[in-house]
Amino acid sequence: MALDQAQATLFRDQAQLKDAQLNYTRFKSLLDESGAISQQQVDTQRATANQLEGAVRADQAQIDNAKLNLAYCHITAPLSGRIGLRLVDVGNMVHAADPNPLLVITQVKPIAVLFTLPEDNLPNVAQHMRQGTLAVDAYSRDDQTKLATGTLLTIDNQIDQTTGTGRLKGMFTNEDGALWPNQFVNVRLLLEMHKNAIVIPSVAVQNGPQGSYVFVVKEDKTAEVRPVTVSFTQNNAASIASGLNPGDVVVIDGQDKLKAGSVVAPHPGTGGGNRKAQSSPAGAP
Repeated sequence: MALDQAQATLFRDQAQLKDAQLNYTRFKSLLDESGAISQQQVDTQRATANQLEGAVRADQAQIDNAKLNLAYCHITAPLSGRIGLRLVDVGNMVHAADPNPLLVITQVKPIAVLFTLPEDNLPNVAQHMRQGTLAVDAYSRDDQTKLATGTLLTIDNQIDQTTGTGRLKGMFTNEDGALWPNQFVNVRLLLEMHKNAIVIPSVAVQNGPQGSYVFVVKEDKTAEVRPVTVSFTQNNAASIASGLNPGDVVVIDGQDKLKAGSVVAPHPGTGGGNRKAQSSPAGAP
């Protein structure tokens, strides 16, 4: 109603302004052409037109204020997302200064995942980011089910001194809604691919004064100490840069009872305990 009244007042004042402007034009013409009217009458008519123009501008301000008040009567979400359970019920009084919101909206498409990496790994990640987009995979809590694939967006600008880690943010389109706000996920960041790499269980790698080594089972069933160079270790697997050949059998259990030349009874699989040294063939993924 207030908006309608303001619009009606503006329409009335605009009509009066138009009439005053026309009269001012006529009076000025009479003064210039024949002098049939005085200068005072012309100035008075010009002042009247200016006053009405000011009234029109004030009317427009009233209209803008009424429209603003109407906008406050409608609550518009600042973003698109998923609405949670309502925090107020129909009939409750709400105020602008209330500490509790009406409801909570969370953005889920797209959604960001925050994770941390040791500070020693951050320079390598930053280097690969400069070369192109890095893929980020989100897995379930048990690290068995792949939930979504996204891209690495950015690296935080500081290190957490208490943990020695840096935060990274990955973005996921989340079209199927597999990821939820505040959900715990395991993140795998793909930096590079090593093709035809020799991979063995990480438990097979031993460390000594001369560096890393493994026990290799030779054809005569005896153990041989083989120095190796580990490219990197991930989860329970170690990528070997040098020291092993595809098909070599390495000992993965009972190394504390072995020495060079010891007879080994290979026992593939998970059994064997401490009596027999378990072995596993080295292979390329």
